[in-house]
Amino acid sequence: MALGRGSASNGAVVLGAAVLLIAFLLLSGGPALTEAAKYTVGDYGGWKFNVVGWAKGKTFRAGDVLEFKYNAAVHDVAAVDAAAYRGCVLPKGKKALRSGHDKVKLVKGTHYFICTVRGHCQANMKIAVRVI
Repeated sequence: MALGRGSASNGAVVLGAAVLLIAFLLLSGGPALTEAAKYTVGDYGGWKFNVVGWAKGKTFRAGDVLEFKYNAAVHDVAAVDAAAYRGCVLPKGKKALRSGHDKVKLVKGTHYFICTVRGHCQANMKIAVRVI
């Protein structure tokens, strides 16, 4: 007896191929299945003075999260553009985060963060993070 389209035999082949594809994707650890990394800025010391070089040598990917941990009574953190980063200024209309435990999800590109408390950015309480 010949089997036609839609027979149980064809369904089993399609199901088998789907199972193999799912197994391959799970085992390959492809980018769609990679878990985002979480980074504490400044590592154990947190967001502090002279943290400017902290990102050097690290690879950041879209979806990763930066955690800024700091004493909210004396510091803050603001996402700024390149010019504001170089000049250590908070652009008009931008707001600083002030919780002491702020999280920022990264997207592709370069991100700049500064502490807006007078003199802190100039004391290298700032970072630039390149995200691929």
